[in-house]
Amino acid sequence: MSLRPDLSVGIPEETMRVAKAAFPRGCMLMILRDDLGPIFHDQQFASLFPALGQPAATPWRLALITLLQFAEGLSDRQAAGAVRSRIDWKYLLALSLTDAGFDHTVLCEFRARLIAGRAEAILFDAVLDIAKSRHLVRPDGRQRTDSTRVVAAVRGLNRMAGITEAMRHALEVLAVAAPDWLRVQAAPHWVERYQRPTLATRLPRNETARQNHAREIGGDGHRLLAAIFAADAPTWLRAIPAVETLRLMWVQQFMLLDGEMHWRTAADGIPPAVLFVSTPHDVDAHYARKNLASWVGYKVHLTETCDADAPPIITHVRTTTAPVADDQATEPVHEALEQQGILPSQHFVDTGYLSAGILVETRQRFGVDLIGPVRRDMRWQAQAGKGFTADAFQINWDERRVTCPRGAYSSSWTAATDNGATSVFKIKFSRKDCGACSDRVDCAGAHANRRSMTLRMQDQHEALKDGRQRQQTAEFARLYACRAGIEATISYAVRAFGMRHARYIGQAKAHLQHLATAAAMNLMRLARSPKTPSHGQGAAGYPVRRAARQDGICQHEGGEEQGMSGYDQRM
Repeated sequence: MSLRPDLSVGIPEETMRVAKAAFPRGCMLMILRDDLGPIFHDQQFASLFPALGQPAATPWRLALITLLQFAEGLSDRQAAGAVRSRIDWKYLLALSLTDAGFDHTVLCEFRARLIAGRAEAILFDAVLDIAKSRHLVRPDGRQRTDSTRVVAAVRGLNRMAGITEAMRHALEVLAVAAPDWLRVQAAPHWVERYQRPTLATRLPRNETARQNHAREIGGDGHRLLAAIFAADAPTWLRAIPAVETLRLMWVQQFMLLDGEMHWRTAADGIPPAVLFVSTPHDVDAHYARKNLASWVGYKVHLTETCDADAPPIITHVRTTTAPVADDQATEPVHEALEQQGILPSQHFVDTGYLSAGILVETRQRFGVDLIGPVRRDMRWQAQAGKGFTADAFQINWDERRVTCPRGAYSSSWTAATDNGATSVFKIKFSRKDCGACSDRVDCAGAHANRRSMTLRMQDQHEALKDGRQRQQTAEFARLYACRAGIEATISYAVRAFGMRHARYIGQAKAHLQHLATAAAMNLMRLARSPKTPSHGQGAAGYPVRRAARQDGICQHEGGEEQGMSGYDQRM
């Protein structure tokens, strides 16, 4: 398929006349078209198409349809039907009333082109550029970030069900790819054991029976993998994704001892969740737990503006695997905002995005004031409320000496590395000074004969100390109150757009879904906002509400907004 740029972006006269007659006061999509224009143009997607071949469907229209599809929770077939049948869609897409649309598979092919060409961000950046041109997003403003869980499109399995399903899945794929080879290698009982889906099979409940069952499954998988990696086996079998997934899961789940497969236990060593394959059908989805919630899938981080004189606009979307901690997203978010030229002067986050090192790096490298509650002092002295915390000691960084509240000096200052590979200093006081001190028990502990402490680097220590003092002030409480708005945005994305459920398999496709969803949300906010922000009109003047109906993003003639319909279909 080759690209033939479509320069006819004007709305046909008949389409305009019928649409205005059907919606005399306009509807949301008509407002979007009249106010924002076509939004995309074909040249943005030129790199995704070859120079020769049959003409492809107009990519700028497919990009808009993709945003509407995620906005209204439509499947590909439903979206193609909306292009054929809905007047407001034809108005937005500049199509004639007699246009028959296209086959629904075109949308899947378009998404595949975006992912293969790493051009998913075009959907989001084009809308963000409009907001920047209207000065709704500007550098040195204020922004806020938070994350939420995303459940994978496949069902999470426990360890026992996971290995059984991995074996069954590999056999099904091999039965199609190499049926003659598999017929020779398969054991007689494999058909009976793996012919039905794992969820339809009752697994043993007795612990001894479960262990025996695991060994049997492990032996079957070992036999299959040994045959695949044998010298006389076709080498291309090893490149099949289902085979590689089976191999990886067997390495993680079993040990080969004395020629037999043994089920791994926690004592034997099980990979961390960020590496552990939770399901053979989506190797990018991993298990995670936060508070009372546990899921297999991903995590999405949303960053949006929170200036008082403009509506909130989402400025960055980041999708990670579920077990990745929030603080690992702080630096990438700032790097992306810096590339866009929209780094904020104040960035509001929760404790998960903060650490002493991040506070220092954010201020020194990006010049951003990262505002959020830092972690409390977890040393037992601070928790018990007696004795002396680290803040009670005077630190002379130049002389590398610490003075305790009773006037004693430290006896040693040693550079070291903690468990997290962070450079620290180990400080110790002499046994003579601490032994004669009346506060030794409360300061060092009942079983210690002297006080010892660990200090971060000077800049990190002072940043953490300043952060703890700052968050006790009324000014911090006033500033930090605006971070709560990101909770509303995430709630809106989850309830009206189904962002918490992945529609497709794989992290790349989940990220495309999140970018398109965020772009659709920005479109709605741009449609409600004036072309230039007016002083005194805060974010509260731009409400976002969950849809009340399933018939699109329109308005009643009375002007009451219907919003976007909720997502209720998976692909």
